[in-house]
Amino acid sequence: MAKRLSAAQALQLILEERGASDDDVEEEVSEYEDHISENSESDSDFEEEDEVEHHLITKRRRVPCQQPAPGPAHQQPAPEPGRQQPAPGPEQAHQTASEEIWMSKNGEIEWSSCPRNEPPCRAANVIRMQPGPTRLAVTHVQDIKSSFDLFIPDSIQKIILDCSNLEGRHVFGERWKEMDQIDLQPYFGVLILAGVFRSKGESTESLWDAETGRELFRASMSLENFHKISRIIRFDNRDDRPARRQRDKLAAIRTVWDKWVHRLPLFYNPGPNVTIDEQLMPFRGRCPFRQYIPSKPAKYGIKIWAACDTTSSYAWNLQVYTGKPDGGAPEKNQGMRVVLDLTQGLSGHNITCDIFFTSHKLGQELLKRKLTMVGTIRKNKSELPPQLMTMKNGPVKSSKFVYTADTSLVSYVPKKGKNVVLMSTLHRDGRLVTAYSCKRRTLRWPLVIFFDMLDISAYNAFVIWMAVNKDWNKGKLQRRRLFLEELGKALVRPKILRRQCVPRTPASAAIVRQIQEENAGTPSTRPTEPPSAKPEVSVSNKKKRCKVSGPKLDRKTQYTCSKCKKYICNTHTVKLCPSCFG
Repeated sequence: MAKRLSAAQALQLILEERGASDDDVEEEVSEYEDHISENSESDSDFEEEDEVEHHLITKRRRVPCQQPAPGPAHQQPAPEPGRQQPAPGPEQAHQTASEEIWMSKNGEIEWSSCPRNEPPCRAANVIRMQPGPTRLAVTHVQDIKSSFDLFIPDSIQKIILDCSNLEGRHVFGERWKEMDQIDLQPYFGVLILAGVFRSKGESTESLWDAETGRELFRASMSLENFHKISRIIRFDNRDDRPARRQRDKLAAIRTVWDKWVHRLPLFYNPGPNVTIDEQLMPFRGRCPFRQYIPSKPAKYGIKIWAACDTTSSYAWNLQVYTGKPDGGAPEKNQGMRVVLDLTQGLSGHNITCDIFFTSHKLGQELLKRKLTMVGTIRKNKSELPPQLMTMKNGPVKSSKFVYTADTSLVSYVPKKGKNVVLMSTLHRDGRLVTAYSCKRRTLRWPLVIFFDMLDISAYNAFVIWMAVNKDWNKGKLQRRRLFLEELGKALVRPKILRRQCVPRTPASAAIVRQIQEENAGTPSTRPTEPPSAKPEVSVSNKKKRCKVSGPKLDRKTQYTCSKCKKYICNTHTVKLCPSCFG
């Protein structure tokens, strides 16, 4: 079976076709065109682009325009109505056989079956910024936590603390104890650690359970404290929110969001290729701009447009789609507006986008900014020649290329009755990587957006950390997981150091005592839990079935007998006083 290739690899033929007609153009091609990404995972509705197979490259032959090969892809189009056709002489017959001129549906663009003689503008392929972390990021990254603090700095944390404390006083009155950064950061850390353990769908009661939970969660904060923070965390003052909501649907988190998005481009310069795509955050609660996209796995959620570096997947710019204005008309040319907004500040880059964004007009606007574009395009666009759409009736795996002075189109037939149309002023592809999400189930949409901010901040911090410390855990496959685990521990550590009461479970109490003793430099003199808590068991890093419960109950535990080393659950653990245990 032929190997499948991404749409970007198929577009490599566009530049090869140009190179066959003009060798000088081929010499000016940017060095970045040799590095074609194979990580195309667009969330768009376009699914046929994965059908572009290896046959397109291995079996397509270069045929000069002067001697076209016979076949459906090179047949002469029908004469256009109202266009005078002169009698074909010898020279005209040769010209007709070598070049086809097609007009677009709107009659404004002339497409040729052969590349134009003038070479395309290559000034758009030269970037003047050094890809990677900026000097500001390099000078501020001292450890893993400091890389995360670049994106969630004290200024953003202060806004969250002020608004959350205000909400806490509203809900709990005089019983509310003011929260500070040492209380807020462990909340972030616990969320990140839950994502590391792939426990975002697991109930909090299970995460804090003495037998099936994680010791670090209980050592960081109590379950009651976690629920309390989740209830009162806010990102604006709800007293004046109604007035702001009339002109801004994102008023509940607008200040924090804008400050956070403004920081993203300050610490990283994207490489020569940038991908524009959409992200649907699953959410089924009340939200004035909740979207329904049936092609997405979640179907309902909040849509965010993102501009990401193709190589590292660093999120460079984002924008929340808040829907059309109340009582207003739908926005026209929305895809072009989004791309132009997200690429502000870029120059010399190539922009990869999907079927929702791509248009000939967008390509021309990007060229004015010295940016190139590549992407799939809807077949009903008025800038396309209608003859190109008849390709779906052609032979399977056949293709047709047409050109203007600065744009190329390719129509490919992956299977009978379907054709894929791609537009390019260059070529490239990429994706945004998402994993280890800290998202928790909630009915409040501002919290859904904030969870996404934490995920992106943690990933961007990982990208910067690895760019600055390239030898960190070199050779290990799960470096991102290790980074997030260290980040979560660093965020909860200040809270553990300040704890006055140790947890009841021996494993969590041991973690608290160990961290506090390491910080003090000497063994702690503070009274600890009496050894009657469960002195006859020890804690293992792995969980196995309790030997006493048997396979029928299938109780998993991490506690082992200190004598026989068998795994035993809390139900079958015998508690002894210190004198009896001795």
